[in-house]
Amino acid sequence: MAINGINLPFILENHSNRYYYAGMSDLSFKSISDLQALLGDQLQALRLSKDLDQITTAEKAGISEKALRNLEAGRGSTVESFLRVLKALGSLDGLELLAPKPSVSPLALLRSSKTRHRVRQSSASRHRIP
Repeated sequence: MAINGINLPFILENHSNRYYYAGMSDLSFKSISDLQALLGDQLQALRLSKDLDQITTAEKAGISEKALRNLEAGRGSTVESFLRVLKALGSLDGLELLAPKPSVSPLALLRSSKTRHRVRQSSASRHRIP
């Protein structure tokens, strides 16, 4: 699935402009090196879809051309370089999907789920005539 030019390695379903995780792919079985290579390939495809070369993209991102080559080759890079390139390519929108904010905090839910007990009226107040 692609959102704003970023291919996501998992399936999301769109309901009322909110995306929900809909299934697990085989990515959990890949090594970190394989995942870096996959991310690099997707970043390179995004750059090429915008008809930009590595030199122009690196200059726009404020990183060296070698850093961009390493990132696209999956040879490791910094998060800062990755974010700079995404920003230079105008594709930061997909970042919200990488670490979505939970709509309900599990801890808050546990804290608020205290069992409530009904308070019984005293016998004197039950027999009082208004």
